Amino acid sequence: MRGRFISIEGGEAVGKSTQIRLLADWLKTHGRTVTVTREPGGTVSAEAIRALLLEGGADRWNARSEALLFAAARADHVARLIRPAVEVGGWVLTDRFLDSSRAYQGIAGGLGDAAILDLHRFGSEGFLPDCTLLLELPADEAARRALLRDGASSDRIGGRDAAYHAAVTQAFRGFAAAEPQRFRTIDASGDSAVVHDRIVAAIAPLMA
Repeated sequence: MRGRFISIEGGEAVGKSTQIRLLADWLKTHGRTVTVTREPGGTVSAEAIRALLLEGGADRWNARSEALLFAAARADHVARLIRPAVEVGGWVLTDRFLDSSRAYQGIAGGLGDAAILDLHRFGSEGFLPDCTLLLELPADEAARRALLRDGASSDRIGGRDAAYHAAVTQAFRGFAAAEPQRFRTIDASGDSAVVHDRIVAAIAPLMA
């Protein structure tokens, strides 16, 4: 029986890592085999690309270069880890996937959504999650959490200005509105256990 592929998306510091860990633990208690991964990354080659993307100065790559690197990392991630695990009945949870590239490079970066989708069709054969959980926080709360998490340092993408991250947030909302069958928008405010309960309720239909 085929497994499930779930992506967790959202802007900076919305709690994706915490919620993936909680969801993975919950799924394991319900008898699922779970793989937790991230983008860019998840395989040896994709992790090498991650270092290229997130380290260095703000101007190390332009939006086109970033999009190509993300697409290359994702192609390896899908082929070597995600698709094989799902095909043998496992559940795969990833911290970011295609929709982050659509939001960050496509919309906020100015490349356009169609360009990112074209790269995905070529590199990963259009492979999509069964469900995408979009975690949302008010901008001021997200900024407060990011400051607590990162202090004065952040990676070259997370450290971009408020206007860029506002565009990312709006892009995610647009994707969720356009694809309600795939997206579940989750209020990420409040205690992590409360947010986890909201996520469990959202994925309940996939447990059958």
